[in-house]
Amino acid sequence: MPAIDLETEDGRNEALRRMYTIRRFDETAAEHFADGEIPGFVHLYVGEEAVGVGACAALEDDDYITSTHRGHGHCIAKGLDPTVMMAELFGKREGYCNGKGGSMHIADVDAGMLGANGIVGAGPPLGTGAALTIDQKGEDRVALSFGGDGSVAQGQFFEAANLASTWDLPVVFLIENNQYGEGTPVGEQHNVDNLSDTAAAYDIPGITVDGMDVVAVNEAVAEARERARDGEGPTFIEAETYRYHGHFEGDEELYRDSAEVEYWRGRDPIDAFAERLMDRGELSEEGFEEMKDEVEATIEEAIEHAHSSTDPEPEEAYDDMFDGEVPDITAFAERLRADGGEQGGEL
Repeated sequence: MPAIDLETEDGRNEALRRMYTIRRFDETAAEHFADGEIPGFVHLYVGEEAVGVGACAALEDDDYITSTHRGHGHCIAKGLDPTVMMAELFGKREGYCNGKGGSMHIADVDAGMLGANGIVGAGPPLGTGAALTIDQKGEDRVALSFGGDGSVAQGQFFEAANLASTWDLPVVFLIENNQYGEGTPVGEQHNVDNLSDTAAAYDIPGITVDGMDVVAVNEAVAEARERARDGEGPTFIEAETYRYHGHFEGDEELYRDSAEVEYWRGRDPIDAFAERLMDRGELSEEGFEEMKDEVEATIEEAIEHAHSSTDPEPEEAYDDMFDGEVPDITAFAERLRADGGEQGGEL
Protein backbone atom coordinates (compact mmCIF):
# COMPACT_ATOMS: atom_id res chain seq x y z
CA MET A 1 0.00 0.00 0.00
CA PRO A 2 1.19 3.57 -0.62
CA ALA A 3 2.32 5.67 2.32
CA ILE A 4 -0.87 7.77 2.01
CA ASP A 5 -3.72 6.38 -0.07
CA LEU A 6 -5.36 9.31 -1.85
CA GLU A 7 -8.08 6.93 -3.02
CA THR A 8 -9.50 7.07 0.52
CA GLU A 9 -11.08 9.89 2.51
CA ASP A 10 -8.67 9.38 5.40
CA GLY A 11 -5.74 9.48 2.98
CA ARG A 12 -6.90 12.72 1.41
CA ASN A 13 -7.31 14.35 4.80
CA GLU A 14 -3.85 13.15 5.83
CA ALA A 15 -2.39 14.63 2.64
CA LEU A 16 -3.96 17.98 3.51
CA ARG A 17 -2.62 17.74 7.06
CA ARG A 18 0.92 17.08 5.83
CA MET A 19 0.78 19.97 3.38
CA TYR A 20 -0.35 22.32 6.12
CA THR A 21 2.30 20.93 8.49
CA ILE A 22 4.98 21.71 5.91
CA ARG A 23 3.59 25.22 5.49
CA ARG A 24 3.58 26.00 9.19
CA PHE A 25 6.91 24.29 9.85
CA ASP A 26 8.64 26.47 7.27
CA GLU A 27 6.85 29.69 8.19
CA THR A 28 7.85 29.11 11.80
CA ALA A 29 11.43 28.27 10.81
CA ALA A 30 11.57 31.59 8.93
CA GLU A 31 10.54 33.48 12.07
CA HIS A 32 13.19 31.86 14.25
CA PHE A 33 15.84 32.24 11.56
CA ALA A 34 15.06 35.97 11.47
CA ASP A 35 15.46 36.04 15.26
CA GLY A 36 18.94 34.55 14.90
CA GLU A 37 18.10 31.24 16.56
CA ILE A 38 18.70 29.04 13.50
CA PRO A 39 22.25 29.02 12.11
CA GLY A 40 23.28 28.82 8.46
CA PHE A 41 20.83 29.33 5.60
CA VAL A 42 17.14 28.45 5.35
CA HIS A 43 15.43 27.72 2.01
CA LEU A 44 11.66 27.44 2.37
CA TYR A 45 9.27 25.06 0.61
CA VAL A 46 6.22 27.32 1.06
CA GLY A 47 4.03 27.05 -2.05
CA GLU A 48 5.46 23.73 -3.23
CA GLU A 49 3.80 21.48 -0.66
CA ALA A 50 1.63 19.59 -3.16
CA VAL A 51 4.68 18.23 -4.97
CA GLY A 52 6.37 16.66 -1.97
CA VAL A 53 3.18 15.29 -0.44
CA GLY A 54 1.71 14.08 -3.72
CA ALA A 55 4.94 12.31 -4.63
CA CYS A 56 5.65 10.69 -1.28
CA ALA A 57 2.03 9.62 -0.91
CA ALA A 58 2.54 7.41 -3.98
CA LEU A 59 5.58 5.69 -2.47
CA GLU A 60 5.82 2.76 -0.10
CA ASP A 61 7.37 3.38 3.31
CA ASP A 62 10.56 1.54 2.34
CA ASP A 63 11.10 3.43 -0.94
CA TYR A 64 14.00 5.86 -1.05
CA ILE A 65 13.99 9.58 -1.74
CA THR A 66 16.81 12.03 -2.27
CA SER A 67 16.24 15.70 -1.58
CA THR A 68 17.52 19.20 -2.32
CA HIS A 69 18.55 22.29 -0.35
CA ARG A 70 14.78 22.99 -0.06
CA GLY A 71 14.11 19.72 1.70
CA HIS A 72 11.99 20.36 4.80
CA GLY A 73 8.85 19.57 2.84
CA HIS A 74 10.27 16.34 1.44
CA CYS A 75 11.15 15.19 4.96
CA ILE A 76 7.69 15.83 6.39
CA ALA A 77 6.03 14.34 3.30
CA LYS A 78 8.12 11.17 3.81
CA GLY A 79 6.94 10.94 7.40
CA LEU A 80 9.83 12.39 9.40
CA ASP A 81 9.04 13.90 12.80
CA PRO A 82 8.83 17.73 12.73
CA THR A 83 9.98 17.84 16.36
CA VAL A 84 13.25 16.07 15.60
CA MET A 85 13.61 18.10 12.42
CA MET A 86 13.28 21.40 14.26
CA ALA A 87 15.98 20.36 16.70
CA GLU A 88 18.22 19.69 13.71
CA LEU A 89 17.55 23.15 12.29
CA PHE A 90 18.53 24.64 15.65
CA GLY A 91 21.79 22.65 15.54
CA LYS A 92 20.89 20.50 18.55
CA ARG A 93 22.15 17.05 19.51
CA GLU A 94 18.57 15.71 19.52
CA GLY A 95 18.16 16.42 15.79
CA TYR A 96 18.20 13.77 13.07
CA CYS A 97 21.91 14.37 12.40
CA ASN A 98 22.81 15.38 15.95
CA GLY A 99 22.73 19.03 14.92
CA LYS A 100 25.47 18.66 12.30
CA GLY A 101 23.26 18.69 9.21
CA GLY A 102 21.11 21.71 9.86
CA SER A 103 18.47 22.89 7.44
CA MET A 104 20.10 21.73 4.20
CA HIS A 105 21.34 18.28 5.22
CA ILE A 106 18.61 16.46 7.12
CA ALA A 107 18.68 12.70 6.59
CA ASP A 108 17.04 9.62 8.05
CA VAL A 109 18.27 6.58 6.15
CA ASP A 110 16.05 4.23 8.17
CA ALA A 111 13.00 6.12 6.89
CA GLY A 112 14.26 6.05 3.30
CA MET A 113 15.22 9.71 3.36
CA LEU A 114 18.77 9.62 1.99
CA GLY A 115 19.47 13.24 2.68
CA ALA A 116 18.91 16.81 1.65
CA ASN A 117 21.75 18.29 -0.35
CA GLY A 118 23.02 21.78 -1.07
CA ILE A 119 24.65 20.79 -4.37
CA VAL A 120 22.44 21.62 -7.36
CA GLY A 121 21.65 18.44 -9.26
CA ALA A 122 23.14 16.05 -6.68
CA GLY A 123 19.86 14.23 -6.05
CA PRO A 124 19.51 12.39 -9.40
CA PRO A 125 22.88 10.59 -9.24
CA LEU A 126 22.21 9.64 -5.60
CA GLY A 127 18.77 8.37 -6.58
CA THR A 128 20.25 6.45 -9.48
CA GLY A 129 22.80 4.91 -7.12
CA ALA A 130 20.03 3.86 -4.75
CA ALA A 131 18.13 2.38 -7.69
CA LEU A 132 21.22 0.44 -8.73
CA THR A 133 21.44 -0.98 -5.21
CA ILE A 134 17.78 -2.00 -5.41
CA ASP A 135 18.37 -3.63 -8.78
CA GLN A 136 21.45 -5.53 -7.65
CA LYS A 137 19.75 -6.78 -4.49
CA GLY A 138 16.55 -7.70 -6.32
CA GLU A 139 14.47 -5.65 -3.92
CA ASP A 140 10.86 -4.61 -4.49
CA ARG A 141 11.22 -0.87 -3.99
CA VAL A 142 12.05 2.26 -5.98
CA ALA A 143 14.03 5.47 -5.56
CA LEU A 144 12.68 8.94 -6.25
CA SER A 145 14.99 11.92 -6.60
CA PHE A 146 13.77 15.46 -6.14
CA GLY A 147 15.51 18.21 -8.08
CA GLY A 148 14.89 21.83 -9.00
CA ASP A 149 14.59 23.28 -12.49
CA GLY A 150 18.21 24.43 -12.28
CA SER A 151 19.37 20.83 -11.81
CA VAL A 152 18.29 19.93 -15.33
CA ALA A 153 21.14 22.09 -16.65
CA GLN A 154 23.72 20.20 -14.60
CA GLY A 155 25.92 17.55 -16.18
CA GLN A 156 25.46 15.04 -13.37
CA PHE A 157 21.72 14.99 -14.03
CA PHE A 158 22.29 13.83 -17.60
CA GLU A 159 24.86 11.25 -16.51
CA ALA A 160 22.36 9.85 -14.01
CA ALA A 161 19.49 9.82 -16.51
CA ASN A 162 21.65 8.15 -19.15
CA LEU A 163 22.80 5.39 -16.81
CA ALA A 164 19.33 4.83 -15.34
CA SER A 165 17.67 4.63 -18.76
CA THR A 166 20.38 2.39 -20.23
CA TRP A 167 20.14 -0.09 -17.34
CA ASP A 168 16.35 0.29 -16.77
CA LEU A 169 16.87 1.20 -13.13
CA PRO A 170 13.89 1.71 -10.79
CA VAL A 171 14.16 5.46 -10.27
CA VAL A 172 11.80 8.39 -10.75
CA PHE A 173 13.30 11.80 -11.56
CA LEU A 174 10.94 14.44 -10.16
CA ILE A 175 11.82 18.00 -11.12
CA GLU A 176 10.15 20.78 -9.16
CA ASN A 177 9.98 23.64 -11.62
CA ASN A 178 9.33 26.56 -9.29
CA GLN A 179 10.02 28.99 -12.16
CA TYR A 180 13.41 30.23 -10.91
CA GLY A 181 16.90 28.86 -10.49
CA GLU A 182 17.87 31.17 -7.64
CA GLY A 183 17.05 34.48 -9.39
CA THR A 184 17.11 33.32 -13.04
CA PRO A 185 13.74 32.64 -14.74
CA VAL A 186 13.41 29.11 -16.06
CA GLY A 187 12.94 30.40 -19.61
CA GLU A 188 16.43 31.91 -19.52
CA GLN A 189 17.99 28.64 -18.36
CA HIS A 190 16.55 26.17 -20.86
CA ASN A 191 15.71 26.09 -24.56
CA VAL A 192 12.68 23.78 -24.34
CA ASP A 193 9.01 24.50 -23.72
CA ASN A 194 8.79 21.85 -21.01
CA LEU A 195 11.72 20.51 -19.02
CA SER A 196 10.19 17.05 -19.42
CA ASP A 197 10.96 17.26 -23.16
CA THR A 198 14.57 16.39 -22.32
CA ALA A 199 13.44 12.86 -21.43
CA ALA A 200 13.23 12.08 -25.14
CA ALA A 201 17.04 12.04 -25.31
CA TYR A 202 16.97 8.87 -23.19
CA ASP A 203 13.83 7.29 -24.66
CA ILE A 204 12.01 7.44 -21.33
CA PRO A 205 8.61 8.96 -20.54
CA GLY A 206 8.59 12.70 -19.87
CA ILE A 207 5.52 14.15 -18.17
CA THR A 208 4.63 17.69 -17.11
CA VAL A 209 1.99 18.02 -14.39
CA ASP A 210 0.39 20.78 -12.35
CA GLY A 211 2.57 20.91 -9.26
CA MET A 212 -0.05 22.93 -7.39
CA ASP A 213 -2.41 19.91 -7.54
CA VAL A 214 -1.50 17.18 -5.06
CA VAL A 215 -3.67 14.62 -6.84
CA ALA A 216 -2.11 15.28 -10.26
CA VAL A 217 1.38 14.83 -8.81
CA ASN A 218 0.32 11.72 -6.93
CA GLU A 219 -1.17 10.06 -10.01
CA ALA A 220 1.92 10.77 -12.13
CA VAL A 221 4.31 9.42 -9.51
CA ALA A 222 2.16 6.36 -8.83
CA GLU A 223 2.24 5.46 -12.51
CA ALA A 224 5.99 6.08 -12.72
CA ARG A 225 6.57 3.96 -9.62
CA GLU A 226 4.68 1.02 -11.11
CA ARG A 227 6.65 1.35 -14.32
CA ALA A 228 9.90 1.31 -12.35
CA ARG A 229 8.83 -1.71 -10.28
CA ASP A 230 7.92 -3.60 -13.42
CA GLY A 231 11.46 -3.24 -14.73
CA GLU A 232 10.60 -0.64 -17.34
CA GLY A 233 13.10 1.94 -16.10
CA PRO A 234 12.91 5.59 -15.08
CA THR A 235 10.38 8.34 -15.71
CA PHE A 236 11.01 12.09 -15.84
CA ILE A 237 8.23 14.10 -14.16
CA GLU A 238 8.20 17.90 -14.21
CA ALA A 239 5.90 19.44 -11.60
CA GLU A 240 5.19 23.10 -12.34
CA THR A 241 4.99 24.92 -9.02
CA TYR A 242 6.09 28.13 -7.33
CA ARG A 243 7.95 29.20 -4.21
CA TYR A 244 6.27 32.07 -2.39
CA HIS A 245 9.44 33.16 -0.58
CA GLY A 246 12.79 34.12 -2.05
CA HIS A 247 15.48 31.64 -2.95
CA PHE A 248 16.70 31.90 0.65
CA GLU A 249 15.53 33.84 3.68
CA GLY A 250 16.93 37.35 3.27
CA ASP A 251 16.67 37.27 -0.54
CA GLU A 252 15.54 40.73 -1.71
CA GLU A 253 13.67 39.14 -4.65
CA LEU A 254 14.55 41.89 -7.14
CA TYR A 255 14.04 39.45 -10.02
CA ARG A 256 10.23 39.16 -9.78
CA ASP A 257 7.26 41.40 -9.11
CA SER A 258 4.51 41.13 -6.55
CA ALA A 259 1.80 40.57 -9.17
CA GLU A 260 3.44 37.32 -10.23
CA VAL A 261 3.67 36.11 -6.64
CA GLU A 262 0.04 36.98 -6.00
CA TYR A 263 -1.05 35.10 -9.14
CA TRP A 264 0.55 31.91 -7.89
CA ARG A 265 -0.70 32.46 -4.34
CA GLY A 266 -4.17 32.57 -5.88
CA ARG A 267 -3.61 28.95 -6.91
CA ASP A 268 -2.52 27.91 -3.43
CA PRO A 269 -2.29 24.10 -3.23
CA ILE A 270 -3.51 23.89 0.36
CA ASP A 271 -6.53 26.15 -0.07
CA ALA A 272 -7.44 24.47 -3.36
CA PHE A 273 -7.28 20.96 -1.93
CA ALA A 274 -9.16 21.92 1.24
CA GLU A 275 -11.91 23.42 -0.91
CA ARG A 276 -12.02 20.24 -2.99
CA LEU A 277 -12.45 18.12 0.13
CA MET A 278 -15.18 20.43 1.42
CA ASP A 279 -17.01 20.19 -1.91
CA ARG A 280 -16.87 16.40 -1.60
CA GLY A 281 -18.29 16.55 1.91
CA GLU A 282 -15.11 15.05 3.37
CA LEU A 283 -14.07 18.12 5.33
CA SER A 284 -15.92 20.94 7.06
CA GLU A 285 -14.74 24.45 7.84
CA GLU A 286 -14.73 23.47 11.51
CA GLY A 287 -12.79 20.31 10.75
CA PHE A 288 -10.18 22.25 8.82
CA GLU A 289 -9.78 24.73 11.67
CA GLU A 290 -9.39 21.84 14.10
CA MET A 291 -6.73 20.33 11.85
CA LYS A 292 -4.90 23.65 11.77
CA ASP A 293 -5.01 23.89 15.57
CA GLU A 294 -3.55 20.40 15.88
CA VAL A 295 -0.75 21.28 13.49
CA GLU A 296 -0.03 24.50 15.39
CA ALA A 297 0.29 22.48 18.58
CA THR A 298 2.74 20.13 16.85
CA ILE A 299 4.88 23.03 15.65
CA GLU A 300 4.80 24.72 19.07
CA GLU A 301 5.95 21.45 20.62
CA ALA A 302 8.75 21.27 18.06
CA ILE A 303 9.98 24.74 18.99
CA GLU A 304 9.82 23.96 22.71
CA HIS A 305 11.79 20.79 22.11
CA ALA A 306 14.40 22.67 20.09
CA HIS A 307 14.76 25.28 22.82
CA SER A 308 15.20 22.62 25.50
CA SER A 309 17.58 20.46 23.48
CA THR A 310 21.34 20.44 24.01
CA ASP A 311 24.20 21.75 21.93
CA PRO A 312 26.74 19.15 20.79
CA GLU A 313 30.12 19.43 22.43
CA PRO A 314 33.06 20.62 20.30
CA GLU A 315 34.81 17.27 20.71
CA GLU A 316 31.82 15.60 19.01
CA ALA A 317 32.55 17.40 15.76
CA TYR A 318 34.10 14.33 14.13
CA ASP A 319 31.73 11.71 15.55
CA ASP A 320 29.86 9.76 12.86
CA MET A 321 32.03 11.22 10.09
CA PHE A 322 34.57 8.40 9.77
CA ASP A 323 33.94 4.68 9.46
CA GLY A 324 37.17 3.85 11.29
CA GLU A 325 39.33 5.66 13.77
CA VAL A 326 39.10 9.43 13.74
CA PRO A 327 42.28 10.95 12.26
CA ASP A 328 44.63 12.82 14.56
CA ILE A 329 43.19 16.32 14.13
CA THR A 330 45.82 17.89 16.38
CA ALA A 331 48.65 16.50 14.27
CA PHE A 332 46.88 17.73 11.14
CA ALA A 333 46.56 21.22 12.60
CA GLU A 334 50.25 21.26 13.53
CA ARG A 335 51.20 20.35 9.95
CA LEU A 336 49.07 23.21 8.70
CA ARG A 337 50.89 25.63 11.00
CA ALA A 338 54.22 24.26 9.80
CA ASP A 339 53.08 24.96 6.24
CA GLY A 340 52.10 28.52 7.03
CA GLY A 341 48.60 27.87 8.28
CA GLU A 342 49.08 30.12 11.26
CA GLN A 343 47.74 33.10 9.32
CA GLY A 344 44.33 31.45 9.50
CA GLY A 345 44.27 31.95 13.25
CA GLU A 346 43.75 29.30 15.91
CA LEU A 347 43.20 25.76 14.62
